[in-house]
Amino acid sequence: MKLKHLTALIIALIFMFSIPLAFAGGGGKEEKSASSAPKEQKAEETQAPAQAPKEETPLIIGTTDKLSGDIDTAQAYDFHTWEIFQNISRGLLTYKPGTTELELGLAADWPTVSNNGLEYTFKLKKGLKFSDGTPFNAKIVKYSIDRVIKLQGDPAWLVSDFVKEVKVIDDYTVKFILKNAIGYFPSLVATVPYFPVSPKAYPMDKIVSQPENIPCIGPYTVKKLVRDVEIDLEANPDYYGTQPKTKKVIIKYFSDATNMRLALENKEIDIAWKTLLPSDIEDLKNKSEFNTIEAKGAYIRYLCFVTDTPPVNDPRVRKAISYALDRKAIAEKVFFNQVEPLYSMVPMGMWSHIDAFEPYNIEKAKELLAQAGYNENKPLEVPLWWTPTHYGPTEQDVAAVLKSSLEKTGVIKVNLQSAEWASYVHNFDRHNMLLFLLGWYPDYIDPDDYLSPFAHSGAASNGMGIFLNDKKMDELLEKAARATSKEERTKYYEQIQKYWTEVCPTVPLFQGKLYLVTQKNISGVKVAPTMIFNYDTVVKK
Repeated sequence: MKLKHLTALIIALIFMFSIPLAFAGGGGKEEKSASSAPKEQKAEETQAPAQAPKEETPLIIGTTDKLSGDIDTAQAYDFHTWEIFQNISRGLLTYKPGTTELELGLAADWPTVSNNGLEYTFKLKKGLKFSDGTPFNAKIVKYSIDRVIKLQGDPAWLVSDFVKEVKVIDDYTVKFILKNAIGYFPSLVATVPYFPVSPKAYPMDKIVSQPENIPCIGPYTVKKLVRDVEIDLEANPDYYGTQPKTKKVIIKYFSDATNMRLALENKEIDIAWKTLLPSDIEDLKNKSEFNTIEAKGAYIRYLCFVTDTPPVNDPRVRKAISYALDRKAIAEKVFFNQVEPLYSMVPMGMWSHIDAFEPYNIEKAKELLAQAGYNENKPLEVPLWWTPTHYGPTEQDVAAVLKSSLEKTGVIKVNLQSAEWASYVHNFDRHNMLLFLLGWYPDYIDPDDYLSPFAHSGAASNGMGIFLNDKKMDELLEKAARATSKEERTKYYEQIQKYWTEVCPTVPLFQGKLYLVTQKNISGVKVAPTMIFNYDTVVKK
């Protein structure tokens, strides 16, 4: 996600700053069982009253993630808060559970697109309402989009950078008019900032930290929310789709992975999700009493350069460093091969991906460094920055392996430096972190989201602290975004990935995998590379 907005991108990465606040839902009243009648009474008099139906046991999901500061689609910009919205709300388009395939959400049909690609017209499902009774219609869609643009919260760029205007055609028809034609607009519509909200809870003029009651239109409604402690969800009887397999879900928050693992082993939770330690995952894989679920993730890690500042303003230096990075050593030594070495900024499994960067090659690194004027007597000295908590407890080890890898050239000396996340992000504008580590989760599932934020000149690249200004790269990115066919876009993205290895604004390191560990009685877990975990498909026996 775009870091210029100071958002979280990663598992177990969100710092909380809001005051804990709870709103409670109703609870069932416990019934006393009838006492036995004397034996001499008649049979009809000895029968006990019928037992009330047994209440369904809730599904309990453990996580070390946190909610962001504001439970508001106009401001929330982290994956866990988006995960909650994905389960209590819906967009006009959504993703088929466990896949990257778009399907209809609140839209009744696929949009019609104008010949120039600037207008998308959606027909909406009729007869829907939020849990607060507010009817869903075209006016609500326009209100919600206008609100995101007006408030300019952290994720607003996903709307305001692309949408010029929203028009209500009739009660159940809405038209999006775009600033420029883009081939991936349907993927944007599936993101949380495009989700409709109820005006009763979300006024036009302010961001809401936590509504007293969150209006829901998705599979679940929120019955209770205590920050950093617990969220209780209950199946939404008015949901337009198939009712959830499990009617009640509880999300429990843990301060660290160790406590979450203990809770799993003590059967206090049914699922451990985001994030167990790599060593815990490796250990739990071998325990027969648990299911370990692995899926390819869309999360990537990479090394960034301040491309306008010496000595890394020289593309030969950046490319030399790309040759000197031992990706396999990171995967093996730090993550027990629970991540995969990555050789493109476009992740594996996404259309247009190619292995553009070459593997670890010290000799090629030394050759390029020599061309740039560096040798063993005149080494390249650079700082390598990392942040100690934002990316979890393994980050120090990642930095150490990279330092060792680079210094094996005999021509590079690395000075490791660290800063906490707030200072780290603040340093983006200061040009002082010449090499620094970052991670990326997609805002929308498209190659553009892994490329433009880092390499398109101006606000995008500058906001990431990279400061690339390359006319050829800009032209390729813009052509790829405007192209309407997947075939044409693939051609451009393959060109971009190849050219990326020459310019090297960033160097990809590895791609994460997604891991959930569940109790044996849990099935139906579907997590896609989109990072969307749909609770409504899970079955607890």
